Amino acid sequence: MAIGSIRVPDVGEGVAEVELVEWHVKPGDRVREDDVLAAVMTDKATVEIPSLWSGTVVSLGGELGQRLAVGTVLVTIERDGETAEPAPVASVAAPVPSPVVPAADRVTRPAPVPPTPGGQAPLAAPSVRARAREAGIDLRQVRGSGPAGRILDADLDTHVAADREPTRIRRDGTEDIRVIGLRRKIAERMAAAATIPQITLVEEVDVGALEDLRAAMNADRGARTKLTLLPFIAAALCRAVPDHPQMNAQYDHVAGLITRHRAVHLGIATQTEAGLMVPVLRHAESLGLFATAAEILRLAEAARSGKATREELTGSTITVSSLGPLGGIATTPILNAPEVAIIGINKVAVRPVWDGSGFAPRRMMNLSASFDHRVIDGWDAATFVRRLKALLEQPALIFMGSEA
Repeated sequence: MAIGSIRVPDVGEGVAEVELVEWHVKPGDRVREDDVLAAVMTDKATVEIPSLWSGTVVSLGGELGQRLAVGTVLVTIERDGETAEPAPVASVAAPVPSPVVPAADRVTRPAPVPPTPGGQAPLAAPSVRARAREAGIDLRQVRGSGPAGRILDADLDTHVAADREPTRIRRDGTEDIRVIGLRRKIAERMAAAATIPQITLVEEVDVGALEDLRAAMNADRGARTKLTLLPFIAAALCRAVPDHPQMNAQYDHVAGLITRHRAVHLGIATQTEAGLMVPVLRHAESLGLFATAAEILRLAEAARSGKATREELTGSTITVSSLGPLGGIATTPILNAPEVAIIGINKVAVRPVWDGSGFAPRRMMNLSASFDHRVIDGWDAATFVRRLKALLEQPALIFMGSEA
């Protein structure tokens, strides 16, 4: 049988190395041509590596989390139906599994009080005896704290509490989890973002009119995708950006260059089982509300299922982050570098608002926005947020001309 080597392929875009994030085979496994052998991750996407031949896996070329250069031998396979003098191939040890957390020790409860010796009747007042009979308590099992061991009402309380207390479990041990794949990419991006001096503004928005409009449009939507707040936020951003072009931009601090974009490629922060991903709603400025809602839903499903393409995960010019109904009162969203602005949507809640003559209930939402303070001044940030507030509180303005 001939030995064949499958190497880390050139995935394009100048990628020099990849991270090994998943093995689909182990030494000794039988594989067929085009079976997936492993998954590797670049800065932008996860790529599955297929087998070029049918045969038996001889050795693996790395451990999970290891960075491999393009061209490195990933898997060696003993190919079916071919004869050749096999070259010796060093076998790579399989990854060591994480240690199993030891079973917890059960906390033992105090031993029951021995019965009163000699068959003697326990000392207790008639009222205590009556209470014990009603509760089905054997007074011989109750430790008395009164004179000469007399059982008091408090002793019954202590006995009942001890009997009802659930068994507690003591937990020991630790679990080590390697940070690899998407989680490592997220960690690296967050560490890089920590070096950016950002400013965060939080503004209250009365979304009563917007919620009424949303409800009316959903009631008449037919078979179209249900509208959430996100399409309206996207529309408001697209409406505000032409007057604030510095917000829809990317900053290259090494080159000292700010790139402003006419198109709004909106990043939609999406939580997946693997971690946070940001699929991109391209040319959001050209889409209507229902088309925006449908595309956001499609992108979110693609990200969560792992089917999002490299193009769908790159190229955003400004990002929206929303925790939906789980959101708190306010957040401090972290910039998605090299973008210079990110908008955070928080939970809608009914709050009392002073209307000039008294307090009235209003549906309020805090809008959180973070900016790269190296290129965005506080005044410009506040002006932009105030414009978004006006558009969301008077949603008709979103659909009016540029003079609005």
